[in-house]
Amino acid sequence: MPLIELADVEEAAERIAGVAHTTPLLQSRTLGENVFLKAECFQRAGAFKFRGAYNKLATLPEGQDVIAFSSGNHAQAVALAARLRGVRATIVMPEDAPRAKLEATRGYGAEVITYDRWTENREEIGARLADERGLALVRPYDDPAIMAGQGTLMLEVLAVEHGFDAVVAPVSGGGLIAGCATVVKSLEPRARVIGVEPAAGDDHRRSRAAGERVRVDVPRTIADGLGAPEPGELTWEVNSELVDEFVSVEDAEIVDAMRFLFDRMKIVVEPSGAVGAAALLQGRIPREGKILIVISGGNVGADRFAELIREP
Repeated sequence: MPLIELADVEEAAERIAGVAHTTPLLQSRTLGENVFLKAECFQRAGAFKFRGAYNKLATLPEGQDVIAFSSGNHAQAVALAARLRGVRATIVMPEDAPRAKLEATRGYGAEVITYDRWTENREEIGARLADERGLALVRPYDDPAIMAGQGTLMLEVLAVEHGFDAVVAPVSGGGLIAGCATVVKSLEPRARVIGVEPAAGDDHRRSRAAGERVRVDVPRTIADGLGAPEPGELTWEVNSELVDEFVSVEDAEIVDAMRFLFDRMKIVVEPSGAVGAAALLQGRIPREGKILIVISGGNVGADRFAELIREP
């Protein structure tokens, strides 16, 4: 039996209804009338992660406090979901996480514990604190409830547009694309599902080539939200079956996409959220048929955004 099915995503959609935003589906004449962008930069907490976090917390016993580890977007999502559900959140974040994401996480009321991403293991820290404090560990991707929650964005898309030939999404641990692929292969089976990674962290592409999960060094990339060094154990079980292809983009190409999305579509997109658009603009994805690109988030501070797009 599959880890998640369409019914799981539909149940998640019921749980988050009226809490998560229904985000817009955008188009650009420059990209072409066949290209649609799902703008999760307008989601609560600034990224798609709120969907999975709220769905997971809604399945926990009432009053259960939680802990999570994240470089930023999952951190903010869990912090906000916890506040909305009246429980406490502890978040383990890397010391070098973007300041805007650290401040936002604290702003939602969470306790933040920092660690050195280059020398310490966030999963070990999270598991230890969960055990010591009696907290429920809310994993960023390796959880069926998280995957199902992320897949709800695809249900929203198909409620207004259908007949896609390709669905393109960013990939880190693999929860977003696992949820989306579950919906796509159930309702739009002829569509290809394509994952996009930063070139410095192409663990999914390497894993596909090897036929098993491959671990790489912690990626040194501007796409801080795509820093998982290997596919999740559970997400890979889904994605190795349902995702058709993985491609990668360089950091400079990501910046070009951020600049394009700002100049032509007037949306602010963080580096991790722009990788799908970068892959399309760079020709890694053929512009054939009807294409959906998931813009996964917009959590980038004004100073950092200006710094990135200012550079040639």
